[in-house]
Amino acid sequence: MSDVQSIAELFALDTLIDDEERAIIDTVRDFGDKRLRPNVGDWFEAGQLPVRELALELGKLGLFGMHLEGYGCANTSATSYGLACLELEAVDSGLRSFVSVQGSLSMYAIRAFGSEQQREEWLPRMAAGEAIGCFGLTEPDFGSNPAGMRTNARRDGDDWVLNGAKMWITNGSVADVAVVWARTDLDEGSRGIRGFVVPTDTPGFSTSEIKRKMSLRASVTGELVLEDVRLPSSAMLPGVEGLRGPLSCLNEARFGIVFGAVGAARDCVETALSYAADREVFDKSLSSYQLTQAKLADMALEVGKAQLLALHLGRIKDSGKIRPEQISLGKLNNVREAIAIARECRTILGANGITLEYPVIRHANNLESVLTYEGTSEMHQLMIGKALTGKDAFR
Repeated sequence: MSDVQSIAELFALDTLIDDEERAIIDTVRDFGDKRLRPNVGDWFEAGQLPVRELALELGKLGLFGMHLEGYGCANTSATSYGLACLELEAVDSGLRSFVSVQGSLSMYAIRAFGSEQQREEWLPRMAAGEAIGCFGLTEPDFGSNPAGMRTNARRDGDDWVLNGAKMWITNGSVADVAVVWARTDLDEGSRGIRGFVVPTDTPGFSTSEIKRKMSLRASVTGELVLEDVRLPSSAMLPGVEGLRGPLSCLNEARFGIVFGAVGAARDCVETALSYAADREVFDKSLSSYQLTQAKLADMALEVGKAQLLALHLGRIKDSGKIRPEQISLGKLNNVREAIAIARECRTILGANGITLEYPVIRHANNLESVLTYEGTSEMHQLMIGKALTGKDAFR
């Protein structure tokens, strides 16, 4: 019998990864195996996540804002951050979302656009996991079209007064600080959209957790409500105007998804490989049948291609030359392939594939959310279409 190869060995992926990146992979994978995998099925089933406890542990590993510089952040490469996301999502998409929202949305917004006072107040505590952040952009009626947001901020003397609601906010009901985007009364049209750093104990700020989810159950999702939330002028993010601010943050988070989806897909295929090797059907292993091997070969091919694409985009990002439409390529392809792989792996596991004894149905359910959040597949298709044709087809 020939030697069994992993997907990484088949594609010689290790030849594309340096020693520092390998050390990060090993650290996150070890944490996932020892701390997360034994519990994530129970967290998913219960629809609960021990956020405060995990935040401190993830902070100790240096995973929050790990690709940012200063203020207690690890200052790794973008590729290293992506590989950490891959290993986290190989356990569960909700866990990668937790790290992604903390670091690539909330912390990135404050680091890139905040004042020095805002950075010093929040970033060291967020990097350590002592403070949790959320990112308030999506609204009940505005997802793919953030320019239509109704949340507003009006000047009142030296203060800002915010009113509105945000929906589907990861970490929303447990956050200590929210980066909230609002339409101001500044006479600047869409450039009047601004970001605000809002401590969640500010009077008028309230949250509620969204329950009865069938996806991302090992993740906290909430609604934010702002009713005459009064903030000093220093609460505004001074470094950006208009939608460029939140959209650049979303590109940071989407980059993590490009890698993360590969992790979910890889975990499904590895589970199917192990199951098929042990499962006997008509007196021989399921993995001995041509139809099963064809499925496994096709899926391994897509996982390998997806990781090659992710690594390539990581190197481009580390060079400082990545463009939004290139991140769209990665998000569109890798999530689309990952969810197809999860569904195919479920067929190999048969009835066992629908139980939480195995991770496949959990990954499949989670990927239903990943498919549409931070840019639906249709929006990314239009981003790519615009790059190819030069024509804007969003409206």
